[in-house]
Amino acid sequence: MQIKDIIQFLEQFAPLPYQESYDNSGLLVGDHTHELTSALLTLDVTEEVIDEAIANKCNLIVAHHPLIFKGLKSLTGKHWVERCVIKAIKHDIAIYAIHTNLDNVHLGVNKRICDKIGLTNVKTLSPKSEVLTKLTTFIPTKDTDKVLKALYGAGAGEIGNYDHCSFQVNGTGTFRPGEETNPHIGTINTDETVDEKRVEVIFPTFLSGRILNALNQSHPYEEVAYYLTPLANKNQEVGSGMIGELPEAENASKFLARLKKTFQTECVRHTAIHQKTVNKIAVCGGAGSFLLNKAINSKADIFITGDFKYHEFFEADKQIIVADIGHYESEQFTKDLLYDILSEKFTNIALRLSEVQTNPINYL
Repeated sequence: MQIKDIIQFLEQFAPLPYQESYDNSGLLVGDHTHELTSALLTLDVTEEVIDEAIANKCNLIVAHHPLIFKGLKSLTGKHWVERCVIKAIKHDIAIYAIHTNLDNVHLGVNKRICDKIGLTNVKTLSPKSEVLTKLTTFIPTKDTDKVLKALYGAGAGEIGNYDHCSFQVNGTGTFRPGEETNPHIGTINTDETVDEKRVEVIFPTFLSGRILNALNQSHPYEEVAYYLTPLANKNQEVGSGMIGELPEAENASKFLARLKKTFQTECVRHTAIHQKTVNKIAVCGGAGSFLLNKAINSKADIFITGDFKYHEFFEADKQIIVADIGHYESEQFTKDLLYDILSEKFTNIALRLSEVQTNPINYL
């Protein structure tokens, strides 16, 4: 098995186009064609993590946070990131990051946080828009099932938990084949009328190339008529944060104490407890203050995230309880998520959870 096999699977689960514009997910160091020995799963990449990979003969590190984020202008070892890159290259270790794209998919980081808390009826807090496209095409009635099967196989027609979704209208297609054509139906220089179906399917925009390839290969016509329409619709399966409900309301103070224990943190920074119980919970792994208004507008009782700044706490304004459990603490179970994703698919590779404590913050 090659390293690229792992990468291709991860990018099916959390496609790179779903990462935020500022992010740097993907293969950062190494050759994806190398044979895989074993993979080390971690939240962060540090020199100690690379030493751990060397000691355990892992030639792939899969991390949540990108090691190279702002770019490198030199590789002299003067900075810890440079030292990590140099050491990884010297030991033929590939480094792959799966960051905000894993945050933004429905079964990603935020879903794992919801599961740890025990939330039900979860949904994306801030769904992404303009990430869907509609294909409209025209198919001879007798060939419709064949073409649709190809389109579905390429990833079209999936809406939430439903697949094979399409809209079809019966109609009549007309055309006249020219001198240089080799028509599937009809005769050169003769007007032709065909019973056709107008078919519409929705798909993630980043799959456009694959969808059009499937259409052209399965469609019987020499010249396939179609058009693509970008959609402003929100994709409920992709976006930032999540919101869900507790099985039953909990005392707010006791819930905060449970958070502290569940996420193994020394400190939960929170706003005033202005209500006795909480039931509707919003979460965002890592730094999530940008979602505060979304959480308030969604009528959440409490918003759990990390990296809240002093002045940002004021914005809760007794409309919601903000619970800052820490950046590392909120995402620490991401490596377990990666293990579950990969071990379910690949039963014949060695996967290791990093044992290095990478949290740069310490508490007295």
